[in-house]
Amino acid sequence: MNKKTNEDGPTKQEGLSREEVKSVKTRRRLRAAVVYEIIRTEGEGELARAFSALWWSGVAAGISIGFSVLSQAMLMAFLSDSPGSNIIADLGYSVGFLIVILSRQQLFTENTLTAVLPVISRRSWSWFWVLVRLWGIVLAANLVGCLLVAAFLAYSNALTPEIAAATVRIGEHLMANTPTEMFVKGIVSGWLIAALVWMLPSAEGTEIFVITLITYLIALGGFTHVIAGSVEAFYMVMTGHTGMLQAVFGFFIPTLLGNVAGGTILFAVLSYAQVRDEV
Repeated sequence: MNKKTNEDGPTKQEGLSREEVKSVKTRRRLRAAVVYEIIRTEGEGELARAFSALWWSGVAAGISIGFSVLSQAMLMAFLSDSPGSNIIADLGYSVGFLIVILSRQQLFTENTLTAVLPVISRRSWSWFWVLVRLWGIVLAANLVGCLLVAAFLAYSNALTPEIAAATVRIGEHLMANTPTEMFVKGIVSGWLIAALVWMLPSAEGTEIFVITLITYLIALGGFTHVIAGSVEAFYMVMTGHTGMLQAVFGFFIPTLLGNVAGGTILFAVLSYAQVRDEV
């Protein structure tokens, strides 16, 4: 199609009105390099945040993610043994992630991508230690939040017997995995969360759908998430259904390594590789 110079810019597509040309520009999908820059810039802001801001945001995220477990258990208890009940109950898993992400709270697994891209682009050891600082603060804060919500669920008598029993079933399903399975399933979960972070800049107006879809897939596939799973693991320890050593070495460490491998070593590195020549 021929183009001609006009007063609104260097070129204009012949046959299109001024409004239509603007519509074409606004409806174009973001290039991968643009998405990368959006996330990298956001990551630099996160790396520069003060300890107190990261800490309290991380604690809030740990508490909020507890609603994934609680919502899933409530749906499971309500549906009981109805046909397809687990498939529907798994939708509850998305609730905590919706609260965390839309409230802009600090979740460790999001930072396996967001905070990593600036470090990869800078290629400096000083930035690596800034990343370790961020990860350490956010992970510790998330776990404190998980511990608080697990203690509330276990000791407050706020749960009905049916919901408490459903929560135990969810925890038993998690702890039935071997450490190797925890690690491998954690890779998938880490990749999906990183993919979710990568998709959000292009998901204007559909964020709720995207978050729900991706996190629902994690629950549906039985993939392991180190923060949401920590609520379940803490609850199982507090109610005497599992031991602390099993929770730490059977769940937490292999899942943590799997999430980092999926979100950072695989997704973040590959995402940077595809835009390296453009940025």
